[in-house]
Amino acid sequence: MTPHVPGFARALREADRTLVGTWSKLPSLEAVEILAIAGFDFVVIDMEHAPLDLQSAYAAIVVAQGAGMQVLARAPDRSGSHLQRLLDSGIDGILVPRVESPAEAAAAASAMTFSPAGERGNGSTSRAGRWGGAGLADYLARGDDILRAVQLEELGALRRAADILDVPHLTGVFVGMGDLQLSSGRSATDPAVTEAVDGLLREAAARGLPVGTAVQTAEQVEAAARRGYAYVMVSNDTGLLRAAGTSLVADVHDRLRSL
Repeated sequence: MTPHVPGFARALREADRTLVGTWSKLPSLEAVEILAIAGFDFVVIDMEHAPLDLQSAYAAIVVAQGAGMQVLARAPDRSGSHLQRLLDSGIDGILVPRVESPAEAAAAASAMTFSPAGERGNGSTSRAGRWGGAGLADYLARGDDILRAVQLEELGALRRAADILDVPHLTGVFVGMGDLQLSSGRSATDPAVTEAVDGLLREAAARGLPVGTAVQTAEQVEAAARRGYAYVMVSNDTGLLRAAGTSLVADVHDRLRSL
């Protein structure tokens, strides 16, 4: 990481295509490096649905950026307890889960925005400031480039998208389709879900805010890109390992049975 590398919000603005990443759920630096070698644009450290603590996230951030890959984290919850330290680690962006109201979105955005506009403190002697070597101006400028995103995962939250997206200092939003389907009891193709998601995409586009989501296949990545998503996570490190291992073992067993 250098002060010249843009944060993820700026990277999205400058991209000429949908950026594609995946989730990191394993506490493995080798896995993060392999994902970078595979060519993913970014990785998202999943601190909500995986046993990843701040120390393992910190190490993954260093390795991912050292391998030339942008790195985000999904915070463990919407309390804000991890935000300052993740930001001080030099991360490229953060997703705050389970945000349901403008007030919750405002709290999350403020915690990720430097004072006096927000509540983020000066950690310029941290890794985010190159241990004090970046200079205050560069440190503050890069802080403005990160992705400050909230996850909307309830139908009610999506229906309040206009008010939520008007919250100052947000630089992105994420549609959590898994929890959206779980909480609503509706499928992704249900008209109520489709209408709510389309409404969010329209509201975000009108404000120039990038929208992300997560899918499982390359075909679904293409469909999401056509729909207007700016960044998409596909599968995850554990899923990729499971799929490759399952396919290899099945192929081996088929060949052995033919002997």
